[in-house]
Amino acid sequence: MPADHDVTHCPSCLAPIRWTVTAAARRMAVNATPDPAGNVAVHTDGTGRVRSRVLTRERPTLEHHEWKAMPHVATCTAPPRRRTGRPGARERQGVRPVPWRQR
Repeated sequence: MPADHDVTHCPSCLAPIRWTVTAAARRMAVNATPDPAGNVAVHTDGTGRVRSRVLTRERPTLEHHEWKAMPHVATCTAPPRRRTGRPGARERQGVRPVPWRQR
């Protein structure tokens, strides 16, 4: 069982989560408690950073000190609204002019 010093709360649903770092150096939130139905293998490396990887067909089992977790995005009861565009982007209006050509 992992230590509880790295547990924080989801800003949307206030559930306990852990922030992990994937192999691609991206952050991913997982539920704080181990879940046998989860598809993410989580472990703490030698520097104390919580690492995660998705269980794939090539590596379907847990290795060494890993434990199974569920990605929080799959269980969040109040996910944040998705952004639809860039902030401050203008909407285009009218017709785009055609370049003038002489015949």
